[in-house]
Amino acid sequence: MLKITKKLTMNFKILRFLVIPTILVSTPFFNKIQDAKAALEFQWNQDSVYRRLKWFQKEDKKKFRNTIYFFLRPADRRSELLKINLAIPKTFKSTLKSEKISFCKVRIGGFENRTKCLEDIPADIEINTDESGLRSLDIYPYSPIPSNKNSYAIVLKVFNPKRSGLYQFHSYGQPKGKSFSNYLGSWTIVID
Repeated sequence: MLKITKKLTMNFKILRFLVIPTILVSTPFFNKIQDAKAALEFQWNQDSVYRRLKWFQKEDKKKFRNTIYFFLRPADRRSELLKINLAIPKTFKSTLKSEKISFCKVRIGGFENRTKCLEDIPADIEINTDESGLRSLDIYPYSPIPSNKNSYAIVLKVFNPKRSGLYQFHSYGQPKGKSFSNYLGSWTIVID
């Protein structure tokens, strides 16, 4: 009887050493399914001079087709805007086509709703490239963008670059009645 009890306890000890590590090792694989987003955003130059703007992208993997929404919320616009300039980082190597770029009135998504363009805003869109390779987008809406409670978005439909990293886009807007552009804020896009 004593031998049987010792043998059973020995079998349970061996089983415990085999089963528990197997469960602990397999747990991260099950957690990978949820694919949680990080709540921390890194931004260069955390001075008060730089303003962090809200953005949304559908896909963050490199070389994937992506739709990026650069939001201009009511708090981001102090006055009516005649022109918006989007400075694209030099390292964001993706082909930009003017037919894949739009400007729209947007509903910013949350827990219950998805991000969605409600109404396309007619605008002329120009892609500028310097001799140094810097690119920018100039958006000229046909009528000034009002400083009301609506949110607007610049929408890019592009393929993500081949290199992963952080890409910081800067935005400038020309207010109505002024001949120069003011800094509106910056978006930091993450590509994994």
